[in-house]
Amino acid sequence: MEKLDKLISTAVPLPIEDIDTDQIIPARFLKAVSKDGFGKNLFRDWRYNQDDSPVKDFILNNNTYYGQILVAGKNFGCGSSREHAAWALADYGFKVVISSFFADIFRGNALNNGILPLQVGQDVLNQIFSMIESDHQLPLEVNVEDQTLCTGNLKVHFDIDPYKKVCLINGYDDIDFLLSIKDDIETYEKNRVFTL
Repeated sequence: MEKLDKLISTAVPLPIEDIDTDQIIPARFLKAVSKDGFGKNLFRDWRYNQDDSPVKDFILNNNTYYGQILVAGKNFGCGSSREHAAWALADYGFKVVISSFFADIFRGNALNNGILPLQVGQDVLNQIFSMIESDHQLPLEVNVEDQTLCTGNLKVHFDIDPYKKVCLINGYDDIDFLLSIKDDIETYEKNRVFTL
């Protein structure tokens, strides 16, 4: 995984609540086992008409908005537990998703795939949406080490599991993390006393 320590990016606003994993990546696209290529079908049924022409008023088809941060409505990633939803977001280029609530399984899948699900209060989320509406090129700064989100006069602290924080900052998956503490594990094993 890529390291995610500090990110400054514009954002794509998607103020829709209860976006489920089937809307993020429809089930008919779940045939591949490689993580590559899912981004082209991110929000497929919202982005494209049945004849594969782009839906003109969908936000990802609007060149005004772009960036590595998706700002979404409350209860993002609900529904089925498909990890492909995180794969599609990552393959499209999103590194952070901001919402006022995330489904637990989606949160875990996102973190396991190098995406930060950054949860803020509903009032803060509404403020971010308003700020982006006023300035489409508004830069947001996400600092994983400090656990802060800043833009303009807004600065908020966010929570993250300490283990997942270490993994994001270093670009570790679970195996990479274990390899990073290999010496500590070997020392523990050598010094462990077995009793019968």
